[in-house]
Amino acid sequence: MTMFQWFLFFLIIQVVHFIGTWKLYVKAGRKSWEAIVPIYNAIVLMKIINRPTWWVILLFIPIINLLMFPVIWIETIRSFGKNSTIDSFLAVLTLGFYTYYINYLSDANYIEDRSLQSRTELGEWVSSIVFAIVAATLVHTYFMQPYTIPTSSLEKSLLVGDFLFVSKFHYGARAPMTTIAAPMVHDSLPFVGTKSYLKKPQLPYFRIPGFENIKRNEIVVFNWPTDTVRFFRDQSRIHIDKPIDKKSNYVKRCVGIPGDSLEIKDGYIYINGDRTQLPDRAKPQYFNTVTAKEGFNPNSLITRYGSTELGGGNNGIYTVNLTDANAKKLKNNPYVKSVVKDIFPKGNYDSSVFPHSEQYAWSRDNFGPIYIPEEGKTVELNAASIPLYKRIIGEYEKNNVTVNGDEIYINGKLATSYTFKQNYYWMMGDNRHNSEDARFWGYVPFDHVVGKPVFIWFSWNSNGKGLAEKIRWERVFTTVHGSGKPVSYLYYFLGALVIWFGFSSYRKRKKLE
Repeated sequence: MTMFQWFLFFLIIQVVHFIGTWKLYVKAGRKSWEAIVPIYNAIVLMKIINRPTWWVILLFIPIINLLMFPVIWIETIRSFGKNSTIDSFLAVLTLGFYTYYINYLSDANYIEDRSLQSRTELGEWVSSIVFAIVAATLVHTYFMQPYTIPTSSLEKSLLVGDFLFVSKFHYGARAPMTTIAAPMVHDSLPFVGTKSYLKKPQLPYFRIPGFENIKRNEIVVFNWPTDTVRFFRDQSRIHIDKPIDKKSNYVKRCVGIPGDSLEIKDGYIYINGDRTQLPDRAKPQYFNTVTAKEGFNPNSLITRYGSTELGGGNNGIYTVNLTDANAKKLKNNPYVKSVVKDIFPKGNYDSSVFPHSEQYAWSRDNFGPIYIPEEGKTVELNAASIPLYKRIIGEYEKNNVTVNGDEIYINGKLATSYTFKQNYYWMMGDNRHNSEDARFWGYVPFDHVVGKPVFIWFSWNSNGKGLAEKIRWERVFTTVHGSGKPVSYLYYFLGALVIWFGFSSYRKRKKLE
């Protein structure tokens, strides 16, 4: 929906509200016109139902408002003596239109000083659960979201089984575009696997200003731009057209920011002509072919040389995933003949590699150079450049693009250049030969960015033996970014928790005295 359509929809809602409640406003001692003035009518309604004025804010926050509307409907009818369970059900099942019955066909009177306590224990439980969900959804959507690392693409920096807190406010919280969705779940409902949302209506893209920009080599959570699967890792052939905020969540390292020129040479990233310097916590890995002598112990590839993946073994030849430091260390092993990094050269067209054009015979290890688009910057459009930018212009920036030989038409007009409407980023995994990243599907638009992972609150090793090995205690309560070996703040947290409970217990005891 466009902004005008949403504005028109908003005005219709005001009219619907006025027709269904104006008599109730009068019964509560207010003026009938107060029921139709946008926003003001909500403020007055909060006074009528004896609820705080700040609740009005919750009515205008996407997703949160879906939870608040039923609460307001129930509170409204209770303010006019309709307290039964059947009344509450009717208010919700009729999507608030039950107030029309009370407004026109009942002799209900306004109860000015009604009790705000639920009359039943069940009602008290429901109220508590609803507001717990509202609070959790507000935090989850606009401040901090829990996230689990499902793949090894950032192995060494982030491990499979790491549980993260992802900050929404560092880069600016993105307001949900999908207006009707189950709270605190992503693209599918737990257990049943069906969609958790309705595609329409959609809100326009809006992001609350953040307090920092995405920096080069930071780890970022984003929505996978080319996602067409029902849910993450779905292996079916069903093609799903998803809203942006319901596309699968990915986590990668941002190796290229807007305005950069990026090139990959023999597996190493070069930015603006210089080889990039990764943070010391980043440990890029590559597949290597290891040829061993008789007597070599293959288990040492994992225990001593830190390989995260091991294959082969025929005739003493292994495929091993190693950092450069461990590969160099392995070469010095007297039982090893050679260690050769598996590098794919340029020159042979690979249809899986972006931009999926025979003009660009690039590989996963020798790629580019490529320009990372920046908002407001203009590029020349021709037969050579259009494969790089066609998806941006058409899919991400919502234009109609057609190519007729060497001529390019945007929205029906001949175009020789294009100015980008937003920033784009280049996201890659540290596990360079086992990462589905930008080398295969291209740029990540800023409107797909979810947030910045800041904290590992738990880490579970499914391959460990016993509880002691399954929980990676050294990773619990550690930061994601920073330099040096991660330091666990678990004991500080537990200490603060003990102090808090002790203080709360002391204060409660003092009050009783």
